[in-house]
Amino acid sequence: MVGTLTRKYRIVGDSLSNNILSGIMGLVVGDALGVPVEFRDREALRLNPVKDMTGYGTCNQAPGTWSDDSSMTLALLDSLKNGLHYEDIMDKFLAWYEEGAYTPHGQMFDIGIATSQALRRYKEGYNALEAGGQDEYDNGNGSLMRILPILFYLQKEYGPDFLDYEKSFEIIHNVSGLTHSHKRSQIGCGIYITIGHYLSLGKSLEEGISKGIEKAFNFYKSKTDFKEELGSYSRLENPAFKDLGEDEIRSGGYVVDSLEASLWCLLNSQSYEEALLKAVNLGKDTDTTGAICGGLAGIFYGYDAIPESWLKKIVKRDWIEGLCEEG
Repeated sequence: MVGTLTRKYRIVGDSLSNNILSGIMGLVVGDALGVPVEFRDREALRLNPVKDMTGYGTCNQAPGTWSDDSSMTLALLDSLKNGLHYEDIMDKFLAWYEEGAYTPHGQMFDIGIATSQALRRYKEGYNALEAGGQDEYDNGNGSLMRILPILFYLQKEYGPDFLDYEKSFEIIHNVSGLTHSHKRSQIGCGIYITIGHYLSLGKSLEEGISKGIEKAFNFYKSKTDFKEELGSYSRLENPAFKDLGEDEIRSGGYVVDSLEASLWCLLNSQSYEEALLKAVNLGKDTDTTGAICGGLAGIFYGYDAIPESWLKKIVKRDWIEGLCEEG
């Protein structure tokens, strides 16, 4: 059904708070795991694969350092504590960009082109919902990598049936559109949040992903202005997607590739650790594939499934976990 969100639910207690901690820390750990080998190609990683949380490498950062993926996710999570205010989200993104807020070491060291352009437009006076790029070339993974907190917001505010309402997808699209406003990017975020919701309900991995894809595709097929762009994600609707060979999975910065790679890794692994090592060792945009995959893997497998040896290296771990508890 498609309707209007009128009722508010307050989901409190262990279930939601555990999902926030598991999902956010799952994302941050995946990001940090990929930072040292960002841009490294797959063949090089086959010869020398990532096996543990290391440091330095591409960005010359200490072990456990997370990138813009986590910084923007944490900024969004922090903003949503006080409700949904698009200007406040953008203000917090600007604080990260200009002042080093929400960073591991007090300084931003990585940012995507579309994101930097959107923040510049916002600073110049554009409305928050008009700052994001709408061009064909504005379909990097920069909104997908940070969209996860909106799942917890929607669950908390509107309950377990929030996906039955068009307003929920509008909110997802708006939060994506702060930096990435092309419908292809918005669809990617919608699919990701839908899958995340089903995984949070305790379904099996394959069932959660399958039901999430089905739910999202049914929604977008009913929307004329989104239907054409949905074709970019057609491989996800194929039951044989899981069985694609690794060489058929791309892991660069394109939003479609990032979503596909993350889901493929989840479907072809049996644990959080296996999924994340598989994601990072695909190469190229390793931190973001790790972050996107890690968020869903964290929700599904739970916080306790994240290797403690990885968690204890995460910079500002206590602060991040405190922010999750506040969320």
